[in-house]
Amino acid sequence: MTTHVHNIVDGARTGQPTAERRNPARAEEVVAVSPSSSAADVDAAVGAAEKAQPSWAAMTPVARGAVLLDAADLLRRRQPQIAEDLVREEGKTRAEAMGEVRRAIDVLRFFGAAGWRSTGETLPSVVPHTSVHTRAEPLGVVGLVTPWNFPIAIPAWKMAPALVSGNAVVIKPAELTPLSIDHLATALHDAGLPAGVLNVVHGQGSVAGEALASHPDVAALSFTGSTAVGRHLHDVVSARRARVQLEMGGKNAYLVLDDADVEHAAATVAAGAFGLTGQACTATSRVYVTPGIRDAFLSRLREHAAAARPGDGLDDATTIGPVVSQAQLDKDLAAIEGAVAAGHDGGSLADPDGLLLRPVVFSDVDHGSPLARDEVFGPVVAVVDVADYEVGLARVNDSSYGLTAGVCTRDLGTAHDFAARARVGVVKVNRPTTGLDLNVPFGGVRDSSSNTFREQGARAVDFYTWSKSVYVGHDV
Repeated sequence: MTTHVHNIVDGARTGQPTAERRNPARAEEVVAVSPSSSAADVDAAVGAAEKAQPSWAAMTPVARGAVLLDAADLLRRRQPQIAEDLVREEGKTRAEAMGEVRRAIDVLRFFGAAGWRSTGETLPSVVPHTSVHTRAEPLGVVGLVTPWNFPIAIPAWKMAPALVSGNAVVIKPAELTPLSIDHLATALHDAGLPAGVLNVVHGQGSVAGEALASHPDVAALSFTGSTAVGRHLHDVVSARRARVQLEMGGKNAYLVLDDADVEHAAATVAAGAFGLTGQACTATSRVYVTPGIRDAFLSRLREHAAAARPGDGLDDATTIGPVVSQAQLDKDLAAIEGAVAAGHDGGSLADPDGLLLRPVVFSDVDHGSPLARDEVFGPVVAVVDVADYEVGLARVNDSSYGLTAGVCTRDLGTAHDFAARARVGVVKVNRPTTGLDLNVPFGGVRDSSSNTFREQGARAVDFYTWSKSVYVGHDV
């Protein structure tokens, strides 16, 4: 069944759906059709947000949070259908999609409950008979630009802190996944979110996304996507002195040491590298391994790769879904072909079947090789030999990216040393680089992030608010 998705502007569904999204596992199935919006559509959405924001901000944080909590309950009741649609438009397995929808539910609950504890600080004053407190004020209208790989979870974890803080939101979701954001927005409006507080504008990033970033009435922009686009948006938003938050690419490393448990290390790396079809900014993409464990680890990792079962995510036998699009598959294959041409050992390579791509593990990779330096965004892993821990740590840090990194070791001192010295935003010890707790701050450094405000956790609201200090004299 094809769903016609519209923009949502001031509570009304607008725009003519013209852009088709096909199921990556079944090319003949048109999952959704959505609008290709213009700058004028973005301007209308921003105008609606401006009109609605003051009355939304005037509500108590508890009342705003209650809308998020009610929306979470609606998503929970609709979870199976939303997850199935997510599989059909993005390509995840059913288990991955159910987990992502659950993540969106939990995010709404987390920030909905935050409405009960939303408060500033009370501070002492040097002046007698004076009390001082701070207020967290909403920015006004905020823009969100979100990617296709987590099409309901990432919008949820951006818009929830924005909304509970009293802002109005205009979101430009990824063109490939219009249906998931429609489910999220529908749940929020069904839960009582006033018209105009959340507006959705579909379309191309170069048109709708650019218009949102450059709009003079958008006080802040939060973006998740590629480093190249993020850098450009940073320049656009910063030029008008608005606030910007960027979460971008990654080339996430794992260091496997001789004292690691071979089975655990291989399973941990495989989960981070092949889960979600490798289409996560936190996916494991390069592995540094010391000599004593190298052969056993490599053999076991390749067994995990060979055991993967690519297929339609709605088939319970599938363990790895299709690549999201032909364009992304072409990038994956270019990386694989480049690695083969460079002489790296890829084991037994299998040709893709449509958009189904088996995981590939390359060994004998040089640290300076493009396969070890450039983001692939697919189930492709480069294994690089290192002499010892210090060399491996240096290689982990020798990257233009700095999102996540991990180490497999049974030595507590080594684990703490790695956590202290790894130059990344998230460190994992004996756990996959993917997988994040929603109550924990998330973000990277260098080309992975603007490295300003973190997403998720209690401090996520910092990006969407500004602090006001209030002095009250009570001796008059």
